[in-house]
Amino acid sequence: MKAFKFDLKGKTAFFKQPDVNTYLYFSYGQIHRIALLGIFGAIMGYSGYSQNNRKEYPEFYKKFMDLKIAVIPNTNDGIFNRKIQRFNNSTAFASREEGGNLIVKQVWLEDVSWTIYFLIDNEEAEKLSQRIINYKASYIPYLGTNDHFADILNPAYIDLKKENVNSINSMFLEGDFKTKSGRNTFRYQEFLPFKLEKDTDRYIVEKTIFTDQKLIEEEITYLDKENDKSLVFYSEEGLYGN
Repeated sequence: MKAFKFDLKGKTAFFKQPDVNTYLYFSYGQIHRIALLGIFGAIMGYSGYSQNNRKEYPEFYKKFMDLKIAVIPNTNDGIFNRKIQRFNNSTAFASREEGGNLIVKQVWLEDVSWTIYFLIDNEEAEKLSQRIINYKASYIPYLGTNDHFADILNPAYIDLKKENVNSINSMFLEGDFKTKSGRNTFRYQEFLPFKLEKDTDRYIVEKTIFTDQKLIEEEITYLDKENDKSLVFYSEEGLYGN
């Protein structure tokens, strides 16, 4: 099966969690599906939330909701380093008094890196792959907010083969696969945004797993033999092709 891959990196990233207090803003620990679709929308020049009247999905989301994506975090345990970044917000609205000063803190991810795959099975996927492989973008892609520039490296077309395997290298949703615990293994899990509510643009989250634990039973995955990676792909409808 024809697919496309590239490395997505950055010095920092900030994928804002909505459940925050006034002074400290947290980031999700991994890039999530909606943030990735937003990056693809920026590359293609599709409109986002600011142009959306909330009667329907943002343009970037409608264009790519059926894209089948696999994500491999390039970290040994699924965890990127974090740091607290402080900002001064001197607006009267922020400080609730004229001339005041509010210190806002954000928890940023540092030295982030993922390998992104998507299947070339429709026109939008083909157009996106052509943009990326030629290093063209309508807008600058960011890793969350515009403080965090995204680097796109090593784009390539690849062929994938379906094979039974006993481990999965990409992230997957809990419930789709069962793993067995063992010594000297890791298991990263987090509720990450997976899709949007149509009328509100609110995140619908799913418990997402990244682990080197073996599967209880062999499962069919898509194998990138050149890089020795077993992958599972997700679209708006969930797990694809298994």
